[in-house]
Amino acid sequence: MRLRAVVVVAVLAVVAAGCGYNHITPTGAAPLRYRDQKFAAVTKTADITYGSAVDQSQVTQTLKLDLYQPTGDTIQKRPAIVWVHGGGFSGGDKTSPEIVDEAYWFSKEGYVNVSINYRLFGPGCSATGATAGCVQAIIDAQHDAQAAVRFLRRYATTYRIDPTRIAIGGSSAGAITALEVAANSEDPGTSGNPGYSSAVGGAVSLSGAKLLGARMSAGDAPFLDFHGTNDGLVPYQWAVNSVNEAKAAGIIAYLTTYEGEGHVPYNHRDDILSQETNFLYWMLSLDQAQQ
Repeated sequence: MRLRAVVVVAVLAVVAAGCGYNHITPTGAAPLRYRDQKFAAVTKTADITYGSAVDQSQVTQTLKLDLYQPTGDTIQKRPAIVWVHGGGFSGGDKTSPEIVDEAYWFSKEGYVNVSINYRLFGPGCSATGATAGCVQAIIDAQHDAQAAVRFLRRYATTYRIDPTRIAIGGSSAGAITALEVAANSEDPGTSGNPGYSSAVGGAVSLSGAKLLGARMSAGDAPFLDFHGTNDGLVPYQWAVNSVNEAKAAGIIAYLTTYEGEGHVPYNHRDDILSQETNFLYWMLSLDQAQQ
């Protein structure tokens, strides 16, 4: 108990000095679960149905996810992350390379990860203007991602998930979706698994922004966004606005800026994974999680 108090004081001191939780590396002997690559292999289970919903063409879509977990892990309550791919809300897939890479990375740290497919809209979205179809596509993606969060709670025992420690992340359209979920935690939607909470403990975003709905409020989830200043698809200023709005509401929010970079700058992989690891460790209170 005394050691934990010392750690908490040390962390708070670093935050007070101006550093975000994304830059505070957890302490402890290696390999430390949720900080280090504790597991050598990952087991993938593909195409699990997590819900269904009608798309804008009035076609019912079966919603599928791929599940990743550390091979040989015996812990009964593990944190989980829902990953959402990009593609302008018109394309993409749950096998998107950077999403799969993140799912493997965090599985090796001890998390359960799921990468989801969600309803798409042919014309998609662009930065030049939001059409009614684009707005509905963002709402649909949000509702589908929330159904995935609820699925993890519904089957927490089956997949050995700690239902109090679930996060969400994504790239591009998936990052926008992740931030919409973070700010609309209890929107029930109609995509599946009613009766369970869709709240998340934190969100990580690669080239995303909060675009729709009511202004953020103090109960919304903290988030970390990575953004290039030359992003022509999700303009950098949108990310700045999102972080400023969150901070004004008292929400923990960080923006990592990559000068001169464009959309989805995953060439900064090592820095992104390191900051995500730190941020989620503290936002999900993984120092108190089952080890």
